[in-house]
Amino acid sequence: MGDVVSKDIYEEGKRAKANGTSDQGNPYRAGSQESLDWLEGYTAGEAEPSATGPDTDP
Repeated sequence: MGDVVSKDIYEEGKRAKANGTSDQGNPYRAGSQESLDWLEGYTAGEAEPSATGPDTDP
C-alpha cells in the first residue's frame, strides 16, 4: 500500500471494487490525494505491474 492519507476513502475504493464498480467510478478529481487513496483501495491485492514487462521465465 502506498502513502494513504484517508483510510475511509481507501476503504471506499475497496468496496467499489467488491461491488463491481469500474475504476472509472472514482468520484474524486484526477490527480488529487483523494483519488489516489481511492485507487489504492480499488487496486488493493492486485499484483504490481512490472516496469520491465511480463515475466517470461518458464
